[in-house]
Amino acid sequence: MLNRFLNNGRRSFYDLSEQEILALAISSEEEDARIYLNFADGLRADFPQSAKIFEEIAEEENRHRAALIDRHRACFGDFIPLIRREHINGYYNRKPDWLIRPLGIEKARKAASEMEDQAYRFYTQAAQRVNNAETRKLLVDLALQEKKHVSTAEGLERKFTPQSVQEEELAHERKQFILTYVQPGLAGLMDGSVSTLAPIFAAAFATHDTWQTLLIGLSASVGAGISMGFTEAAHDDGKLSGRGSPIKRGLASGIMTTLGGLGHALPYLIADFWVATSLAIIIVFFELWAIVYIQNRFMETPFFRATFQVVLGGALVLAAGILIGNA
Repeated sequence: MLNRFLNNGRRSFYDLSEQEILALAISSEEEDARIYLNFADGLRADFPQSAKIFEEIAEEENRHRAALIDRHRACFGDFIPLIRREHINGYYNRKPDWLIRPLGIEKARKAASEMEDQAYRFYTQAAQRVNNAETRKLLVDLALQEKKHVSTAEGLERKFTPQSVQEEELAHERKQFILTYVQPGLAGLMDGSVSTLAPIFAAAFATHDTWQTLLIGLSASVGAGISMGFTEAAHDDGKLSGRGSPIKRGLASGIMTTLGGLGHALPYLIADFWVATSLAIIIVFFELWAIVYIQNRFMETPFFRATFQVVLGGALVLAAGILIGNA
């Protein structure tokens, strides 16, 4: 009873009969084929050649399933017990493909490689648990085929996605990442870091009250984040522009806007005005250089031009806030 409680009601793999091992293998191959087809569907719109690779692998998994069903029918008849991975304690689980989204080529290939390695280890262990010679031979053959799937995938990759196609797909993926996440996130970081400088430092030098300055900084940062997030999500649904999901873009913009403002607002949790202000100015320095780096790294803006635009602009806004606060 204690063992059943610790196993959460699941069966141990080592307690399965030969029929149950075959049934588990059949359901696993069926699920793997469906996952590969889902990968293909997720890649087809942007990467049609890579989608063909996963369609071919799914067909291979279906052939494995057919061979297993034939073996089950020969040994145990037509009725196949319903046994899935989640029914077996300690058995590997597949992450649902919708949790892997946004898919991406490299992410899909990595997931496929892990799937084939897990399947190989399963068939190797399963072959050791059966006594029927024909069943053991089938399981060993399937283990070897799963091991060969890596080279099969590489062959399909050469067939459907030659180097030029791979480079084109990777470039498209990078561009999509920049349009969906980097560009709106950068716009939000710039807005949050730069536009909140004047009100926060104006309030700081006008009141010399760190708590009041903190409240103003929090309200400015959170308000700007909500505004930027909704604006980014509402003004473009991404269908014509190709910039991707408006929700993802809105979240990227809103979160980065808020973080950009909070960076130099949170130091005013410190009660000492000059310590808090000195720390806030240091953080502003790093925020501005982070923006320069992102512009240069992802947007390919020349380093010196990005430095001139961001650092000079930020310094002017900071000076404006200090001057207004001291007026």
